[in-house]
Amino acid sequence: MSRIAAYFASLHDAGRKALIPYVTAGDPHPEVTVPLLHALVAAGADIIELGVPFSDPMADGPVIQQACERALAHHVSLHQVLEMVQEFRRQNTTTPVVLMGYLNPVEVMGYEAFAAAAAQAGVDGVLTVDLPPEEGHDLVERLRQQALDPIFLLAPTTTPARLKKICATASGFVYYVSLKGVTGAATLDPTAVADKVKEIRGITALPIGVGFGIRDGASAAAVAAVADAVIVGSTLVSKIGALADTPDKIPVEAAALLSEMRRAMDA
Repeated sequence: MSRIAAYFASLHDAGRKALIPYVTAGDPHPEVTVPLLHALVAAGADIIELGVPFSDPMADGPVIQQACERALAHHVSLHQVLEMVQEFRRQNTTTPVVLMGYLNPVEVMGYEAFAAAAAQAGVDGVLTVDLPPEEGHDLVERLRQQALDPIFLLAPTTTPARLKKICATASGFVYYVSLKGVTGAATLDPTAVADKVKEIRGITALPIGVGFGIRDGASAAAVAAVADAVIVGSTLVSKIGALADTPDKIPVEAAALLSEMRRAMDA
């Protein structure tokens, strides 16, 4: 059983839902990332989703695009992201870490080399936004050889047949994108999310995480009522971006925002 699967099992037994914050590695400065990750865990994060900076993040709206630009201004590479995970693991050996990004940096490194380096660094899962399962066999095979979970996105427009195909390839959990469009683009529709999550549950026993459109404690609680995990990105990254000129404040302020969501979910 992977660390992600084990963590979800323990949360289920405890009657709790996972809170998964997304941050872009190296934003706004490489030295901020590891202290930020520890602060998020202390604030109630169950799993960390760490974005790999990329120059053309097509699924992401302006907030996360700008985060990637801030990180890339410091030349943050995939190798450095793995070093950050390794540093995080020196103090935290239990919180699962999922890398989220795009295929190009992984292809440059090479699938086998990437999977081995990610496993050695302490990564638990990999979500490559622009890699559909039909074309992902080679990378998925390398990830599985290193006991890493391949995680895939599901969309509001995903058909039942395609849901089955994606869920058959995924492990750890599946990530349901709650709205049409890019990150941070629209307001969450809790009823539509509940209907789609119910449909997905009829197809897979994997935990279901819901992201895109979660902005505050109320929306986090609404998603937690129907899903296994709440994934929050743009709101958190926006807070980090607003504090780019005072990076020492970022861990505390980001943790405060996440704590609000944790309290709302647990209530």
